[in-house]
Amino acid sequence: MTANRRQFLASAGVLAGTATVPSMACTFANGQNPKWARPVGVEPDARIPLWPTGTLQIPAGLHEAVEQRSDDPKASDRKLSAITQPRLDVFKPAKPNGAAMIIAPGGGYQYVVIDKEGYELARLLRDRDVTVYVLFYRLPHDGWEKGRDVPLIDAQRAVRLVRSRAGADRIDPDRVTMMGFSAGGHVATSLLTRFDEHANSALDNVDKISARPNGVAAIYPVVSMDPAFAHPGSRTRLIGDDADAATEAKYSPDKQVRADMPPLFLLHAEDDNVVPVQNSLALREAAIKQNVPCETHLFERGGHGFGLMKTAGLPVAIWPELLWNWMASHRLV
Repeated sequence: MTANRRQFLASAGVLAGTATVPSMACTFANGQNPKWARPVGVEPDARIPLWPTGTLQIPAGLHEAVEQRSDDPKASDRKLSAITQPRLDVFKPAKPNGAAMIIAPGGGYQYVVIDKEGYELARLLRDRDVTVYVLFYRLPHDGWEKGRDVPLIDAQRAVRLVRSRAGADRIDPDRVTMMGFSAGGHVATSLLTRFDEHANSALDNVDKISARPNGVAAIYPVVSMDPAFAHPGSRTRLIGDDADAATEAKYSPDKQVRADMPPLFLLHAEDDNVVPVQNSLALREAAIKQNVPCETHLFERGGHGFGLMKTAGLPVAIWPELLWNWMASHRLV
C-alpha cells in the first residue's frame, strides 16, 4: 500500500505549524505541545486474552491496577500494573490492508503504559488500514514462575495468536510486525533474537505456529543488561542487581543476534537520559555483523518517552513516516 506523504504526516501530527490528528481533536499551536494531548475515551475495538481461561497460575496477592497520571481532564496517560491477564487490545480498520502490528508499550518492567505508547500509535496505524494489537505483557518482578521469561513468553504467544486469527481479522500472516517502546523495546528485541526458544511448554495448537515476526521496530529501546549503559530499573526488575555475566548476556539481545533474524528498525534520541542511545547502537552493530537488515535513525533531541505527542517542533516528529516507509520497503504494509 502506498501512502500519500502529506496525508500521513498530517495524520501523525508532524506538519509544521498546526497539525491535526484524526479522531483526536488535538491542535498544536506554533509547534508547541499543550501537555500530552490524548483525549479520554479512546478504547480498542476488541480485547483478546493471550491464554485460555484457567491456564495461568496467578501469583498470590497480585491484582491489576490502572492509574491515571494526567491531571488534564481532556487527556489520558494511564498505566497498567500487576498484570494478571496478559492480552491484546485490538484496533480494527474499516478496510484492513492485511498488515498487522503488535505494539509492546514501555514502563520499565514496572508497569505497561496504555495511552502514550499504545493506543496513541494504534489509532494512527488503524487510520492507515493496519490492524493493530496492543500487547499487555506480564511483568518479570510480579512473582510469576519463569519470571524473567514471562515477557518473552507473552510476546511469542502474541505473534502466534495473531497469526492464528488471520482469517477472522483479515490479515496476512506473513506481514506481522512487532514493535516496542523502551522496556517494550526489550520485549520486541528479545523476540527478535529468541523467537524460536522453547521458553514455555506448548499449550495448544496456537503454540505450534511460528513466533518469528516478519519485522521488528524498536523505539528508544532497552536492549543491554550491561550495567555500563543498561536502564537500571529494567535491569533490576528483569534479572536483579546481582546477575552474573552469563545472565546479563542471555537477556541482552545485542549479545544474542543471529543471521536469521527478521529486518530491524531502530530509532533513538541521542539526548535520551533514561535509556542511553548506546542500547540501540550496540544492537545495530551486532545486527550489521550478522548481515541482518537494520535501518537506524538517531536524532539530536527528543529525550525519552516521546511517543507521538511529545515531538511537536522537533525533527524527531517525522519518525512515524520513517517507520511507515521502512515497513513499506519490506512489504509489511
